Amino acid sequence: MIEKLKQNRFLFEELVKRDFKKKYKRTALGMMWSMLSPMLNLLVMALVFTRFFGRDTPHYIIYLFSGNIVLSYYRESTKSGMVALTNNANIFSKINVPKYLFLFSKNVSSLINFGLTLIIYMVFVLIDGISLHPRFLMLLIPIICLAVMSIGIGMILSSLFIFFKDTEYLYDIFLTLLTYVSAVFYRIDIFPDNARRLFLLNPVFVYINYFRTIVIDGMIPGLAYHGLCFLYAALFFGIGCWFYIHYNKKFIYYV
Repeated sequence: MIEKLKQNRFLFEELVKRDFKKKYKRTALGMMWSMLSPMLNLLVMALVFTRFFGRDTPHYIIYLFSGNIVLSYYRESTKSGMVALTNNANIFSKINVPKYLFLFSKNVSSLINFGLTLIIYMVFVLIDGISLHPRFLMLLIPIICLAVMSIGIGMILSSLFIFFKDTEYLYDIFLTLLTYVSAVFYRIDIFPDNARRLFLLNPVFVYINYFRTIVIDGMIPGLAYHGLCFLYAALFFGIGCWFYIHYNKKFIYYV
C-alpha cells in the first residue's frame, strides 16, 4: 500500500488539493469556515447546555469543545469517505489506480480542517485559564488513532454505499444517535458505574475522553486506555481493508 502511494504520489496530492479547494469553492471566507464553523457550533451548544450541564462542570466550554471537535472530525471524515468511490467513479473506471487513494485524499482534507480547528481550540484553552503543557503532545495519539479508525470506517461505508444507497440515510441516523451517546455535552458520572463502562464501547467517546483527560484533568491516561485506543483503530482499519480487498473487483460493476 505504501509503495503504491509513492507510485501515485502526484495523483494523491492533486486529489487532496481538489477536495480541499472544492469544499470552499465560491465561499467568501474560504478556509476561515474551518475555524468559524466549530466556534459557531460551540456557541449554540454552550447557550443551550451550559444552564443544564455546565453549572458543576469545571471548564465546561473546553469540555464541550473537546467533544464537539472530535465528533465533527469523525463525522466529516467518514461521511466524505463514504462517497469517495462513487464521486470518483469516472476516474477509476477508466484508469487503473488504487481505489483507496480517493478515500485517503478525503481523510487528509478532513485532517487539515481538523488541524485548523485545533488552533482555535488551543486559543480557547488559554482563554479558559488552562496553561499549555508538554503533555498536550500526547494528543497526537488519539488524533492518529481517530484518523486511522476513520479511514477504516470510510472503507466500510464506501464499499456498502456502492451496493446499497440506503447506507447514506442509515448512517445519518446513526450519527444522530452517536452524538447523544458520546457524552459531548453531559458528564458520564451522572450514571452508575456499570453504565459508565458501557461508554467505553463507543470509540468516539474514548477519543473524546482522552482529550478531556489530557487538557482539563491534566493527566495522561493509563496503558490499558491506550491499548483500547489502538485496538479500535486497528480493528476498524483491518475490517475496512478486508472490505476493499474482498470487493475491489466488484466496485466497477456497480458505480
